[in-house]
Amino acid sequence: MSNEQMVSTATEKVQALSDSLTDGLRIGEQYVGLLNDLCQKTDPQDLLSAVMKLNKINLSSPFVKFPQHYEPADYYLLFMGRLLELGNIQGMTIEEDNVSHRLSMACQHLSEETKFKFELDRNNGGAFFTEQEKHEPLFYINLEKKVLRFSNRALVNFFVIREAERYSDLDIQATLKILMDFTEILASELDFVNDLGILNPSNDVEFPLQPPELNKQIIDKLFVKTTDTDFMLLSMPKNNGALLNLDRQIRLTLFYDPDDYSQQWKFKVVDPDQQYSFFDVLLHYSIIREWYLNNREALAVRSDPLIFAD
Repeated sequence: MSNEQMVSTATEKVQALSDSLTDGLRIGEQYVGLLNDLCQKTDPQDLLSAVMKLNKINLSSPFVKFPQHYEPADYYLLFMGRLLELGNIQGMTIEEDNVSHRLSMACQHLSEETKFKFELDRNNGGAFFTEQEKHEPLFYINLEKKVLRFSNRALVNFFVIREAERYSDLDIQATLKILMDFTEILASELDFVNDLGILNPSNDVEFPLQPPELNKQIIDKLFVKTTDTDFMLLSMPKNNGALLNLDRQIRLTLFYDPDDYSQQWKFKVVDPDQQYSFFDVLLHYSIIREWYLNNREALAVRSDPLIFAD
Protein backbone atom coordinates (compact mmCIF):
# COMPACT_ATOMS: atom_id res chain seq x y z
CA MET A 1 0.00 0.00 0.00
CA SER A 2 1.40 3.38 -0.97
CA ASN A 3 1.71 6.28 1.45
CA GLU A 4 -1.02 8.06 -0.50
CA GLN A 5 -3.42 5.11 -0.04
CA MET A 6 -2.60 4.88 3.69
CA VAL A 7 -3.35 8.57 4.17
CA SER A 8 -6.59 8.21 2.20
CA THR A 9 -7.68 5.24 4.32
CA ALA A 10 -6.90 7.07 7.56
CA THR A 11 -8.76 10.16 6.38
CA GLU A 12 -11.81 8.08 5.50
CA LYS A 13 -11.81 6.51 8.95
CA VAL A 14 -11.56 9.87 10.65
CA GLN A 15 -14.33 11.22 8.44
CA ALA A 16 -16.53 8.20 9.24
CA LEU A 17 -15.95 8.74 12.97
CA SER A 18 -16.74 12.43 12.59
CA ASP A 19 -19.94 11.64 10.73
CA SER A 20 -20.99 9.12 13.41
CA LEU A 21 -20.31 11.61 16.19
CA THR A 22 -22.19 14.32 14.33
CA ASP A 23 -25.14 11.99 13.82
CA GLY A 24 -25.14 11.00 17.50
CA LEU A 25 -25.02 14.63 18.61
CA ARG A 26 -27.83 15.47 16.19
CA ILE A 27 -29.97 12.73 17.72
CA GLY A 28 -29.15 14.02 21.19
CA GLU A 29 -30.14 17.54 20.22
CA GLN A 30 -33.39 16.24 18.74
CA TYR A 31 -34.06 14.22 21.90
CA VAL A 32 -33.57 17.26 24.15
CA GLY A 33 -35.81 19.36 21.91
CA LEU A 34 -38.63 16.82 22.04
CA LEU A 35 -38.34 16.50 25.83
CA ASN A 36 -38.63 20.27 26.06
CA ASP A 37 -41.71 20.16 23.82
CA LEU A 38 -43.28 17.52 26.04
CA CYS A 39 -42.60 19.59 29.16
CA GLN A 40 -43.29 23.07 27.82
CA LYS A 41 -45.78 23.01 24.93
CA THR A 42 -49.42 23.67 25.78
CA ASP A 43 -51.18 22.36 22.67
CA PRO A 44 -52.27 18.73 23.23
CA GLN A 45 -51.52 17.97 19.59
CA ASP A 46 -47.91 19.14 20.06
CA LEU A 47 -47.59 16.92 23.13
CA LEU A 48 -48.93 13.92 21.22
CA SER A 49 -46.53 14.58 18.36
CA ALA A 50 -43.57 14.90 20.75
CA VAL A 51 -44.21 11.65 22.59
CA MET A 52 -44.76 9.72 19.36
CA LYS A 53 -41.42 11.00 18.01
CA LEU A 54 -39.67 10.24 21.30
CA ASN A 55 -40.90 6.65 21.10
CA LYS A 56 -39.13 6.27 17.76
CA ILE A 57 -35.76 7.76 18.71
CA ASN A 58 -32.88 5.28 19.00
CA LEU A 59 -30.40 6.40 21.65
CA SER A 60 -28.13 3.36 21.38
CA SER A 61 -25.37 5.02 19.36
CA PRO A 62 -21.94 3.39 20.03
CA PHE A 63 -20.25 6.74 19.47
CA VAL A 64 -22.34 9.08 21.65
CA LYS A 65 -23.49 7.72 25.00
CA PHE A 66 -26.57 8.97 26.84
CA PRO A 67 -25.95 7.58 30.35
CA GLN A 68 -29.20 8.99 31.78
CA HIS A 69 -32.36 9.07 29.72
CA TYR A 70 -35.97 8.05 30.06
CA GLU A 71 -37.52 4.88 28.71
CA PRO A 72 -40.36 4.90 26.13
CA ALA A 73 -42.90 3.95 28.81
CA ASP A 74 -41.94 7.08 30.75
CA TYR A 75 -42.95 9.32 27.86
CA TYR A 76 -46.52 8.01 28.10
CA LEU A 77 -46.58 8.99 31.76
CA LEU A 78 -45.20 12.46 31.02
CA PHE A 79 -47.82 12.85 28.30
CA MET A 80 -50.63 11.88 30.66
CA GLY A 81 -49.28 14.15 33.39
CA ARG A 82 -49.06 17.12 31.04
CA LEU A 83 -52.64 16.68 29.81
CA LEU A 84 -53.91 16.47 33.37
CA GLU A 85 -51.90 19.57 34.24
CA LEU A 86 -53.24 21.54 31.28
CA GLY A 87 -56.78 20.44 32.18
CA ASN A 88 -56.21 21.65 35.76
CA ILE A 89 -57.00 18.17 37.03
CA GLN A 90 -55.52 17.63 40.48
CA GLY A 91 -54.71 14.45 42.37
CA MET A 92 -51.95 12.70 40.39
CA THR A 93 -48.23 13.37 40.81
CA ILE A 94 -45.27 12.03 38.83
CA GLU A 95 -42.24 10.81 40.79
CA GLU A 96 -38.76 9.78 39.66
CA ASP A 97 -36.77 6.93 41.18
CA ASN A 98 -33.36 8.23 42.24
CA VAL A 99 -31.59 5.02 41.23
CA SER A 100 -33.29 3.80 38.05
CA HIS A 101 -34.63 7.24 37.03
CA ARG A 102 -37.86 5.51 35.98
CA LEU A 103 -41.01 7.53 36.41
CA SER A 104 -44.13 6.49 38.31
CA MET A 105 -47.44 8.12 39.15
CA ALA A 106 -49.05 8.34 42.58
CA CYS A 107 -52.61 9.31 43.48
CA GLN A 108 -53.38 11.45 46.51
CA HIS A 109 -56.57 9.46 47.18
CA LEU A 110 -54.61 6.20 47.62
CA SER A 111 -51.59 5.21 49.70
CA GLU A 112 -48.08 6.41 48.92
CA GLU A 113 -47.10 2.81 48.22
CA THR A 114 -49.61 2.52 45.37
CA LYS A 115 -47.76 3.39 42.18
CA PHE A 116 -48.75 3.38 38.53
CA LYS A 117 -46.56 3.05 35.46
CA PHE A 118 -47.03 2.47 31.78
CA GLU A 119 -45.81 -0.88 30.45
CA LEU A 120 -45.28 -1.28 26.72
CA ASP A 121 -47.41 -3.73 24.75
CA ARG A 122 -44.95 -5.54 22.49
CA ASN A 123 -47.73 -7.30 20.57
CA ASN A 124 -50.04 -4.44 19.59
CA GLY A 125 -47.95 -1.35 20.14
CA GLY A 126 -49.12 1.18 22.69
CA ALA A 127 -48.92 0.69 26.44
CA PHE A 128 -50.85 -0.40 29.53
CA PHE A 129 -51.45 1.91 32.50
CA THR A 130 -50.57 -0.56 35.22
CA GLU A 131 -50.61 -0.52 39.00
CA GLN A 132 -47.33 -1.90 40.27
CA GLU A 133 -48.18 -4.32 43.09
CA LYS A 134 -50.23 -6.88 41.17
CA HIS A 135 -49.56 -5.37 37.73
CA GLU A 136 -53.22 -4.94 36.88
CA PRO A 137 -53.46 -3.20 33.45
CA LEU A 138 -56.25 -0.71 34.15
CA PHE A 139 -56.34 0.64 30.62
CA TYR A 140 -54.58 0.32 27.26
CA ILE A 141 -53.66 3.30 25.10
CA ASN A 142 -52.35 3.46 21.55
CA LEU A 143 -51.23 6.93 20.52
CA GLU A 144 -50.93 6.21 16.82
CA LYS A 145 -54.35 4.58 16.52
CA LYS A 146 -55.84 7.07 18.98
CA VAL A 147 -57.68 4.50 21.07
CA LEU A 148 -58.02 3.88 24.81
CA ARG A 149 -59.69 0.81 26.32
CA PHE A 150 -60.29 -0.05 29.96
CA SER A 151 -59.89 -3.60 31.23
CA ASN A 152 -63.07 -4.67 33.02
CA ARG A 153 -61.27 -7.51 34.73
CA ALA A 154 -58.47 -5.27 36.04
CA LEU A 155 -60.94 -2.63 37.25
CA VAL A 156 -62.74 -5.24 39.34
CA ASN A 157 -59.52 -6.87 40.57
CA PHE A 158 -57.89 -3.62 41.62
CA PHE A 159 -60.70 -1.39 42.81
CA VAL A 160 -63.61 -3.67 43.77
CA ILE A 161 -61.68 -6.57 45.31
CA ARG A 162 -58.51 -4.96 46.59
CA GLU A 163 -58.95 -1.23 47.14
CA ALA A 164 -62.56 -1.38 48.38
CA GLU A 165 -61.22 -3.05 51.53
CA ARG A 166 -58.73 -0.26 52.16
CA TYR A 167 -60.43 2.92 50.96
CA SER A 168 -63.82 4.56 50.99
CA ASP A 169 -66.10 4.68 47.98
CA LEU A 170 -65.33 8.40 47.75
CA ASP A 171 -61.58 7.79 47.46
CA ILE A 172 -62.06 5.17 44.77
CA GLN A 173 -64.50 7.36 42.85
CA ALA A 174 -62.12 10.34 43.08
CA THR A 175 -59.29 8.22 41.67
CA LEU A 176 -61.44 6.97 38.82
CA LYS A 177 -62.69 10.47 38.06
CA ILE A 178 -59.11 11.51 37.30
CA LEU A 179 -58.78 8.65 34.82
CA MET A 180 -62.15 9.50 33.30
CA ASP A 181 -61.17 13.17 32.99
CA PHE A 182 -58.03 12.05 31.17
CA THR A 183 -60.09 10.08 28.67
CA GLU A 184 -62.37 13.08 28.11
CA ILE A 185 -59.37 15.25 27.25
CA LEU A 186 -58.14 12.62 24.80
CA ALA A 187 -61.56 12.49 23.14
CA SER A 188 -62.26 16.23 23.02
CA GLU A 189 -58.78 17.51 22.21
CA LEU A 190 -57.22 14.67 20.22
CA ASP A 191 -60.18 12.74 18.77
CA PHE A 192 -59.42 9.52 20.63
CA VAL A 193 -61.98 6.72 20.63
CA ASN A 194 -62.40 5.51 24.23
CA ASP A 195 -63.94 2.27 25.47
CA LEU A 196 -64.85 2.98 29.09
CA GLY A 197 -66.04 -0.58 29.72
CA ILE A 198 -67.95 -0.99 32.97
CA LEU A 199 -67.19 2.65 33.86
CA ASN A 200 -69.57 3.85 31.14
CA PRO A 201 -72.69 5.39 32.79
CA SER A 202 -74.77 5.66 29.61
CA ASN A 203 -78.19 4.02 29.78
CA ASP A 204 -77.68 2.75 26.24
CA VAL A 205 -74.54 0.69 26.84
CA GLU A 206 -74.71 -3.07 27.38
CA PHE A 207 -71.98 -5.19 28.96
CA PRO A 208 -71.66 -8.66 27.38
CA LEU A 209 -70.51 -11.49 29.60
CA GLN A 210 -67.24 -13.27 28.90
CA PRO A 211 -69.03 -16.63 28.52
CA PRO A 212 -72.01 -15.94 26.21
CA GLU A 213 -74.29 -18.48 27.89
CA LEU A 214 -75.52 -18.42 31.48
CA ASN A 215 -76.96 -21.05 33.78
CA LYS A 216 -80.16 -19.50 35.14
CA GLN A 217 -79.43 -20.98 38.55
CA ILE A 218 -77.03 -18.04 38.90
CA ILE A 219 -80.05 -15.72 38.73
CA ASP A 220 -81.85 -17.89 41.29
CA LYS A 221 -78.99 -17.18 43.71
CA LEU A 222 -79.67 -13.47 43.33
CA PHE A 223 -83.37 -14.07 44.04
CA VAL A 224 -82.38 -15.70 47.31
CA LYS A 225 -79.99 -12.89 48.28
CA THR A 226 -82.63 -10.19 47.69
CA THR A 227 -85.49 -11.96 49.47
CA ASP A 228 -85.19 -10.02 52.74
CA THR A 229 -84.24 -6.68 51.19
CA ASP A 230 -86.11 -3.72 49.79
CA PHE A 231 -84.84 -4.56 46.30
CA MET A 232 -87.24 -6.33 43.96
CA LEU A 233 -85.97 -8.86 41.42
CA LEU A 234 -88.36 -9.53 38.55
CA SER A 235 -88.26 -12.07 35.75
CA MET A 236 -88.17 -10.73 32.20
CA PRO A 237 -91.41 -11.16 30.17
CA LYS A 238 -89.93 -13.81 27.87
CA ASN A 239 -88.03 -15.59 30.63
CA ASN A 240 -84.82 -14.24 29.10
CA GLY A 241 -83.32 -12.77 32.24
CA ALA A 242 -84.15 -10.69 35.30
CA LEU A 243 -84.49 -7.05 36.30
CA LEU A 244 -83.49 -5.79 39.73
CA ASN A 245 -85.01 -2.53 40.99
CA LEU A 246 -82.56 -0.80 43.30
CA ASP A 247 -83.05 2.47 45.15
CA ARG A 248 -83.03 5.92 43.49
CA GLN A 249 -84.79 4.44 40.44
CA ILE A 250 -81.67 2.54 39.43
CA ARG A 251 -82.33 -0.71 37.55
CA LEU A 252 -79.90 -3.54 36.86
CA THR A 253 -80.83 -6.00 34.14
CA LEU A 254 -79.19 -9.32 33.28
CA PHE A 255 -80.65 -10.60 30.05
CA TYR A 256 -80.26 -11.83 26.48
CA ASP A 257 -82.17 -10.82 23.38
CA PRO A 258 -84.51 -13.74 22.54
CA ASP A 259 -84.47 -12.67 18.88
CA ASP A 260 -80.68 -12.95 18.73
CA TYR A 261 -79.58 -16.45 17.76
CA SER A 262 -76.36 -16.14 19.81
CA GLN A 263 -78.32 -15.53 23.04
CA GLN A 264 -75.41 -13.47 24.36
CA TRP A 265 -76.08 -12.57 28.01
CA LYS A 266 -75.50 -8.96 29.05
CA PHE A 267 -75.72 -6.58 31.97
CA LYS A 268 -77.38 -3.20 31.61
CA VAL A 269 -77.74 -0.36 34.13
CA VAL A 270 -80.39 2.34 33.78
CA ASP A 271 -80.79 5.36 36.03
CA PRO A 272 -82.61 8.67 35.41
CA ASP A 273 -79.47 10.83 35.53
CA GLN A 274 -77.16 8.42 33.64
CA GLN A 275 -74.56 8.70 36.38
CA TYR A 276 -74.42 5.11 37.58
CA SER A 277 -72.28 2.60 35.71
CA PHE A 278 -72.12 -1.14 36.27
CA PHE A 279 -68.88 -0.51 38.17
CA ASP A 280 -70.77 1.86 40.50
CA VAL A 281 -73.39 -0.83 41.16
CA LEU A 282 -70.65 -3.31 42.12
CA LEU A 283 -68.95 -0.73 44.33
CA HIS A 284 -72.02 0.60 46.19
CA TYR A 285 -74.32 -2.43 46.51
CA SER A 286 -72.72 -5.16 48.60
CA ILE A 287 -75.43 -7.70 47.70
CA ILE A 288 -74.68 -7.33 43.98
CA ARG A 289 -70.92 -7.27 44.58
CA GLU A 290 -70.91 -10.47 46.64
CA TRP A 291 -73.17 -12.28 44.18
CA TYR A 292 -71.04 -11.15 41.23
CA LEU A 293 -67.71 -12.10 42.80
CA ASN A 294 -68.98 -15.45 44.08
CA ASN A 295 -70.14 -16.32 40.55
CA ARG A 296 -67.54 -14.37 38.62
CA GLU A 297 -66.52 -17.22 36.33
CA ALA A 298 -70.03 -17.12 34.89
CA LEU A 299 -70.75 -13.39 35.24
CA ALA A 300 -67.46 -11.71 34.29
CA VAL A 301 -67.94 -8.84 31.86
CA ARG A 302 -65.89 -9.26 28.71
CA SER A 303 -62.90 -7.05 27.87
CA ASP A 304 -61.32 -6.69 24.43
CA PRO A 305 -59.77 -10.17 23.93
CA LEU A 306 -57.26 -8.85 21.39
CA ILE A 307 -55.77 -6.51 23.99
CA PHE A 308 -56.40 -8.00 27.43
CA ALA A 309 -55.62 -11.61 28.23
CA ASP A 310 -57.75 -13.40 30.82
